[in-house]
Amino acid sequence: MRVLITGADGFIGKNLRVRMQEIPRFTVRSLNRASFLVDLAEAVSHADVIVHLAGENRPAVDEDFVLGNVGTTEKLISAVKTGGRPIPILFASSRQAVLDNAYGLSKRQAEKSLAQFSTETGNPVVIFRLPGVFGKWCRPSYNSVVATFCHEVARGSQPAVFGGERELSLVYVDDVIDEFISAISQLSDGCVFRDVSPEYRITVDSLLQRIQSFRNCRQDLVVERVGDGLTRALYSTFISYLPTDQFSYPLPAYTDPRGGFVEMLKTRDSGQLSFFTAHPGVTRGGHYHHSKTEKFLVIRGRARFRFRHILTDEAHEFDTSGDSPVVVDTIPGWAHDITNIGDDELIVMLWANEVFDRARPDTVSSKV
Repeated sequence: MRVLITGADGFIGKNLRVRMQEIPRFTVRSLNRASFLVDLAEAVSHADVIVHLAGENRPAVDEDFVLGNVGTTEKLISAVKTGGRPIPILFASSRQAVLDNAYGLSKRQAEKSLAQFSTETGNPVVIFRLPGVFGKWCRPSYNSVVATFCHEVARGSQPAVFGGERELSLVYVDDVIDEFISAISQLSDGCVFRDVSPEYRITVDSLLQRIQSFRNCRQDLVVERVGDGLTRALYSTFISYLPTDQFSYPLPAYTDPRGGFVEMLKTRDSGQLSFFTAHPGVTRGGHYHHSKTEKFLVIRGRARFRFRHILTDEAHEFDTSGDSPVVVDTIPGWAHDITNIGDDELIVMLWANEVFDRARPDTVSSKV
């Protein structure tokens, strides 16, 4: 399927173009602001579907809303008519199309032109009235508060906040692209409106606080619950705004004659990750826990794990190696230690099910 994307150099256009180029069934042709008028007729003549993203949202004067939104849409309709065959059109409109500001009025008029064209010809048209869209490659200090906050917080600045209690409606750009691709697979005659889901709601103040927490995790090592929903999408967006000199950050390392210990990451509800090293012949551990549990994975070297039940003195031991990955669980009520039985430095990854609390360490010294 030959897909023509207008406004392909914009925020949504870049994301759509990259995603579609990953899908073998799509061949993508792009038009940007410079090539729209020059190449429009020829590009339309070779298109099987058009995703119309070209438009204006921050012109110098309000009159340019009409030229950028209504004008480009009517030129596109004219090119399709001239071609003499139906070509489905997906149009990125805005929630502001129901408002009486200059931008909203221009988007509403563009919608009406497309709907009238569809009614007269049966040409398939799908209109998306999008709320605020956020994600990677959105220009900061332009028309996205998410992009602006992420850009400034990533650089250590404190963004100015206006209307902090105002609630925002947001959709994530990856979800927008998914809906566009889904709509192309479900085309039908006539004009239809579609929404993007999930749609998130958050106040401006809460948005800034959440984005700031992502940067704070580089100091306190406590990462937010970034596995799903809005926090996942915001975290991915924030990371995409980091300057290249902040792609990495140092961690404190604690060393003694036995080796080193480094905490990597702490979570709100799933414990923490760390690693330690041990020189040949060194034994680490020698304690038990009442509730805390851990998982050890030898990354390099050879290790001997020993266990002793603190009531019965039942003993157990076994060897593991970085050459054959094995996860070793520590069991509440069993004292345990680990010895480097190899000739090289031992490196062990460690996950604990709770973040270490110095006030309640749940770690009791006990020889194995």
